[in-house]
Amino acid sequence: MIVPGRDIAAFAPAALDSLRAQTEQRWLAILIDDGSLDATGEIFADAAASDPRFRMIRHEASRGLGAARNIGIDLVDTPLLGFLDGDDELTPTALARLTDTLARTGSDFAAGAYVRSRLQGDAYVPGRVQPWIEAATSPERLATTLSAHPRASANIVAWSKVSRTEFWSDLRFPEDVSYEDQIVAQRMYTRARAFDVIPDTVVCWRIRADGTSITQSRAERPVLRDYLAALRGGIRVLHEAGARDAVTARIELILAMDVPPLVAIAANHPDPQYAAEVDAFVDEVRALPEFAAATPDPDLAAALAW
Repeated sequence: MIVPGRDIAAFAPAALDSLRAQTEQRWLAILIDDGSLDATGEIFADAAASDPRFRMIRHEASRGLGAARNIGIDLVDTPLLGFLDGDDELTPTALARLTDTLARTGSDFAAGAYVRSRLQGDAYVPGRVQPWIEAATSPERLATTLSAHPRASANIVAWSKVSRTEFWSDLRFPEDVSYEDQIVAQRMYTRARAFDVIPDTVVCWRIRADGTSITQSRAERPVLRDYLAALRGGIRVLHEAGARDAVTARIELILAMDVPPLVAIAANHPDPQYAAEVDAFVDEVRALPEFAAATPDPDLAAALAW
């Protein structure tokens, strides 16, 4: 497992404990402290000193999540690899289910469901599997393909999957940008000879109460640009692979899940260029040939007409 983190001292112990609690104990983890200014480095170092399954790498200055993951990939010497962000948690049977599935099927990777974990009182509490993730991962499909299961393309996060290490021989994350996993995920789906999806929840994705997660910073124009570039890039990868049904599925999901929050932010944003960038993106999506086949939620009509 590749576990990057920066300034996550409040959450890293739970992430590492979720690895220690796995029912499948045959794992190794590369912990990458990406230039933290808090105690993240000390937490990672203590874990590596007390358990030989942990190995620690430290960046004196932050190089970003994409670069941290790429460095981890280059160091993996096991047949399988996976990712866990240092502020999230694996469910206890996650590695067992994903690795056992791959052993049975011989697929290039296996993907599971995930849930958001939000602060309630004094603790973070996992929610339910959201509809678009359920559509991507349920029911179980073994040795499937994107043409057979285009809605799999909704599961775009790096940390919901375990892959064969050889599958990453020429696959790396973009660096110096946010939302670096979206384009990579679509490349995984389009390149795979076969992949597996399972309905089991494998990760609890922490939505930080202080709002410091990158997904909570979309009102910032640089983050918006990276976000829109990731959406465009993912669609482009699917287009280039000729995966038209997957493009249609992505358009439906983008219109249902991604566009409305951006429209809401744009309506009150002090910089008119924010709204202009969102508007231009919506126009691009509408101009795609697959748009005519997409059937987004009808409640979006008002939002898209702003």
